[in-house]
Amino acid sequence: MVDWDRVSELRANGVDWDAIAKDEKVGYRPDSNVSDPGRALRALYHRERARQARQAPAPTPRKKAVADRENKWTLLRVGYLLVPTVGVWFLLAFVAPSPVGLLVPAIPYLALALAVVAGLLIYTVWRTRTRRWSTLFRNTVIVGVVVGLIFAGLVGIVGSLVYGCPYLPPSSSVGSIDGSGWHGGGNLPTWESGGKPVFYFFGATWCPYCSASSWAIWKALVEFGHLSGAVFTNYSSLTDVYAGTPEVDLANAQLTDSPIAFQINEYTGGVDGTPPTTSTCFQLAYVTAYSGGSIPFVVIGGQYVHGGSTLIDPSLLGNYTESKNPGGDAAVKDSVKGEFGVPWGVVQDQAWWMMAMLAKECGQTPAQLAGTYSWNSTTVNNVTTDYSQL
Repeated sequence: MVDWDRVSELRANGVDWDAIAKDEKVGYRPDSNVSDPGRALRALYHRERARQARQAPAPTPRKKAVADRENKWTLLRVGYLLVPTVGVWFLLAFVAPSPVGLLVPAIPYLALALAVVAGLLIYTVWRTRTRRWSTLFRNTVIVGVVVGLIFAGLVGIVGSLVYGCPYLPPSSSVGSIDGSGWHGGGNLPTWESGGKPVFYFFGATWCPYCSASSWAIWKALVEFGHLSGAVFTNYSSLTDVYAGTPEVDLANAQLTDSPIAFQINEYTGGVDGTPPTTSTCFQLAYVTAYSGGSIPFVVIGGQYVHGGSTLIDPSLLGNYTESKNPGGDAAVKDSVKGEFGVPWGVVQDQAWWMMAMLAKECGQTPAQLAGTYSWNSTTVNNVTTDYSQL
């Protein structure tokens, strides 16, 4: 006679039907004409369960314990749920860092979470002595996939429809522009404000890399209109590397009479290591997707991004730091503004690249812009060379 309680216990432990049919304690003796004992036993089991449900309104304590155990959320079952849930979310956030990856970025947070839950599942499977796969676990995995799709989908829908976040492809699919350190040019969305392409800068005044890069940014901006509100008496942190690098504080700068819209998130609190915060979904989307978690970060028109490295190496302005040259900020400003001397030699290449990208996003050639903003011939020639590579 078959011990159906024993069968239920083995099922709860993930043992497959063929193994259950062979278990001596189960006591199943199939007829000689049965070719698949496991399948036959499964049919009998479900038939017996149906009969018991009709005849016994209240389960015995042992049967209730078995049923409770079968439905219990063990560590193994939790692992089978979490791995597909986090895995699906990670994949979708990686493919669409905006809007799906805005709440929690795929790299590094979801990747780390996936590694943790996968490690937990592997360890639990290794420690489990019973058979490790069953209909219960298979259904749990399916639920995990569905939950991951629903959660990632909701994040994406809220980000795109409610907050207007753009769709951005993964950074691995954004091509590089040779010799510039920039990426983009074609498969990124347009970023405009008031019908003008946006020039976006994400940085901090304590950061020496931002400080050195600010000169190239300032030079590119002043060649596209009237820039007011820039402060030239600042230096980077005196306790960080490349201490006292001269900078242009652009936190309150305003660009007028220009075909460009300037946006900036710059932390000016003076606490080393503190990053700036974003104020719009477009800003957050680009920072999350392409900054690499570092500053400075620059976006031009949504089409060109520079992140994960500095625009200008601050060591190249080492002779103009506050300690070595108290008037270094003024000297750098005069050099960059007048386009002569060592500081201008350090800054010029990136300034020209940004001017070329701005021209491209404005839909005008460098020659056309030169007539409007009085660029000299050297600037026109170099910007035109870069423009032709975009």
